[in-house]
Amino acid sequence: MSALADLVADLVAGDRLTGATLSNPRRRTEEGPRKLTIDPVVVRRRQRYRVRRHLRTRTTDEIVEGEAVPALVAGLVGPDFRQALLHAPDADWQVLAGGKGDPRVLRRPPTRPVPSLAHDRAKRRLLVDGEPVPFLVELGVQTPEGRVRARAQDKFRQVNRFLELVDDVLPTLPEDGVLRVVDFGSGKSYLTFALHHLLAAVHGRAVDIVGLDLKADVVASCTDLARRLGASGLRFEVGDIASFEGLDGVDLVVCLHACDTATDAALDRAAAARAAVVLAVPCCQHELLGQLESETLGPLLRHGTLRERFVAEVTDAARARLLELAGYDVQVVEFVPLEHTPKNVLLRATRRSRPRPAATAERLAGEYRVFADALGIEPALERALRARGVVG
Repeated sequence: MSALADLVADLVAGDRLTGATLSNPRRRTEEGPRKLTIDPVVVRRRQRYRVRRHLRTRTTDEIVEGEAVPALVAGLVGPDFRQALLHAPDADWQVLAGGKGDPRVLRRPPTRPVPSLAHDRAKRRLLVDGEPVPFLVELGVQTPEGRVRARAQDKFRQVNRFLELVDDVLPTLPEDGVLRVVDFGSGKSYLTFALHHLLAAVHGRAVDIVGLDLKADVVASCTDLARRLGASGLRFEVGDIASFEGLDGVDLVVCLHACDTATDAALDRAAAARAAVVLAVPCCQHELLGQLESETLGPLLRHGTLRERFVAEVTDAARARLLELAGYDVQVVEFVPLEHTPKNVLLRATRRSRPRPAATAERLAGEYRVFADALGIEPALERALRARGVVG
């Protein structure tokens, strides 16, 4: 057996393998996995391992016995994947496969000391109550022992849900080099620090994450916390969406509480920069309140409360379709409401690797035109995309 297979076999034999991630594939194809994760699970009262292959648009799972894991990892790291991260209670091992010879194995501080042994029928959690995470302890969400404080239960659930949504789209982000992330309106930055934890600590990626906010005192506080945590690759700047000049080459754009048309500005700038992934939780959708007109919907629109609710849904539907026209696959998913807004909708857009067929693009554009004309609306995002020639 190779040295890597011996290491994995030792971890498995001692029930010490709390997880593994194989990433950076040598050949990136439409059919091949972008990433492969291995986690211990209990199936029918026996510990086994779930092998999850993260494909471009879906994931596949396979349950294997422990004795199959060493050969599986050793056979894939090098020929198929350039790197791996193995987790154990006392340490992580970063595995780097060069051109020839055995992979290099580097010992790191542990980031996943306790495995989650529940099979997929249990809800997946990237953060576990009882396991201290430095940024959550510093921000007062957890005690130093890792227990979630009673007043911070909602925040803990919000951060966990956010990380689940990000983790789902990681296979669509570039596998090589530094991941570049911009968080528009980062505020107190719970989720910005969470992003750094997921990408750098959990997945071992080099990152350049910028949290942008208008409040100098908030930026100073977050900068100090990042320094205390030793959060390499995380920085904060004072600025706004319109004037920020650091979007060239960005991979992930996050916009979680930009009010009204500020969300449209963020989406337009992300699309113009060809960001691989865009995550947005809109709020305060007021722009279309004065535009919306429909004789058919008169009984609904005459009531102010119902009109506001309906306008919010119309605004998000328009944004989702416009992002599709700009070259993205878009999902509208349920989120945990932020303290800034009661909205529980997140727009998750991933850039397509190739353009849609002309007939499909024409159909989507036609459906949007019928939708917008029927309601008498012209959203800010439509105007911005039209100015750049993206939509007609």
